[in-house]
Amino acid sequence: MKNKKPALIKAKSLPGFYTTKERSVLMAKIKSKETKAEIMFRKALWVKGIRYRKHLRKLPGNPDIVINKLKIVIFIDGEFWHGHDWEIKKTKIKANRAYWLPKIERNMQRDKENTEKLELMGYKVFRFWEHEIKKNISECMSSILGCVSANK
Repeated sequence: MKNKKPALIKAKSLPGFYTTKERSVLMAKIKSKETKAEIMFRKALWVKGIRYRKHLRKLPGNPDIVINKLKIVIFIDGEFWHGHDWEIKKTKIKANRAYWLPKIERNMQRDKENTEKLELMGYKVFRFWEHEIKKNISECMSSILGCVSANK
């Protein structure tokens, strides 16, 4: 007998609403590490001969990429979770606004706090949106390469 994944069943009374256990299964599928944009960017750095560490927990904010010897940290932020175009997008969130609005705004506040902490520690902080990496990786890479060549 094979183990089957739990079936996702919509609650009949509210379309688009899942029970807590089913919602948990869906949310668990959302990646916070090893996203496509992150992998693309790391590969581009590697090709250019830039060596790095991934998800260094000892630094504030657990940066996606850390170039330790040059004190450079790179965050690749998801548009929804980190509030890209937040003033426009927050009006479009209809479901569970009491939860999502404070959560995303707190994420944005935490991003600013972690950036400030890292800068006080002497790190140069870069933040890119996932869509920037996917659509124009060369522009993102050029800003990193400029900083790398200035520090060598």
